[in-house]
Amino acid sequence: MTLYPQLIIDALKTVRYPGTGKNIVEMGMVEDDLRISGMHVSFSLLFDKPTNPFLKSLVKASEAAIHAYVSKDITVEIKTKVAPHSAPEGATAPQSSTSKEAPSGAVGGASIIAVSSGKGGVGKSTVAANLAIGLARLGHRVGLLDCDIFGPSMPKMFQVEDARPYSEEIDGKAMIVPIEKYGVKMLSIGFFVDPDTPTLWRGGMASNALKQLIGETAWGDLDYFILDTPPGTSDIHLTLVQTLPITGAVIVSTPQQVALADARKGINMYTNEKVGVPILGLVENMSWFTPAELPDNRYYIFGREGVKALAEEMDVPLLAQIPLVQSVCESGDSGEPAVLHPETPTGNAFLQLAARVVTETDRRNASQAATQVVKTH
Repeated sequence: MTLYPQLIIDALKTVRYPGTGKNIVEMGMVEDDLRISGMHVSFSLLFDKPTNPFLKSLVKASEAAIHAYVSKDITVEIKTKVAPHSAPEGATAPQSSTSKEAPSGAVGGASIIAVSSGKGGVGKSTVAANLAIGLARLGHRVGLLDCDIFGPSMPKMFQVEDARPYSEEIDGKAMIVPIEKYGVKMLSIGFFVDPDTPTLWRGGMASNALKQLIGETAWGDLDYFILDTPPGTSDIHLTLVQTLPITGAVIVSTPQQVALADARKGINMYTNEKVGVPILGLVENMSWFTPAELPDNRYYIFGREGVKALAEEMDVPLLAQIPLVQSVCESGDSGEPAVLHPETPTGNAFLQLAARVVTETDRRNASQAATQVVKTH
């Protein structure tokens, strides 16, 4: 088989940059250094910054496209470069990004807490944000990673949608510097994609981007590292347990029966013998509705104490019951989470949740061995 440049370019036109709908050739990301020697192809991909979260994914996708559309016998060598005008001062681009795994010790000795839910719409991200800030208000060093690659919400909840993380060189390596607010170091894929454009990419690309956010970020010394996971069970959850030794999981659900059924699946996913992540406890969100004009009234519109009953059935702690009030929604949308106002019933409930998580984490660490990263086969 005779290779020529246009064959390679046509194959690369099938690789689309997530969130834009445009291919990498159209975006000018394929450098003019394509070289062909027999069945060996080499070229460079140009990125806007060394911390671009899609760097590794696009390198792998480009190699896969050449193998799929030209020949699987081709040896592909892809280098990465950073556009000189957009590289942060002092930062250097990684020279190769095809197979490096995120280190499991990326967050040091922190207790790693996965906040999960069996289904969407139960307020999991609201709980994760308030839990992280609550832990910080209790004096702990806290990191928060928005792991919901397809529906990131933390930038809005922290009112930092316009923030753009930069990188700095640490020990000879370009590392992402997380955004810090309310005493929490936070990072989200939402900082790197167009918020109005859907992220259309396969699980492998999402997983690789997540590994980069974990392993190539300067989290520093943390006491707690909170993971706001996507709803349900997915490739992202598998990536997390294969990358990080998760200390324990906090499961969020409403009292509604359909939500409880999915919460059981979430519990079983973590406690599966192949995963082995302990459940720190359950959080019942939207436990009751209290109108502002009738602060002493409670209306159980999603059922009553369903999560409490599930906690008793599964023999795990009920960490908190969070009431549904208009201010919770408003505080999330305005970027000022409820826990910042502990004088309110909801703010106090979230602060008490943070304190309970500390207690349960200490109990778990004292009574159980450290969680092991799930090995891939």
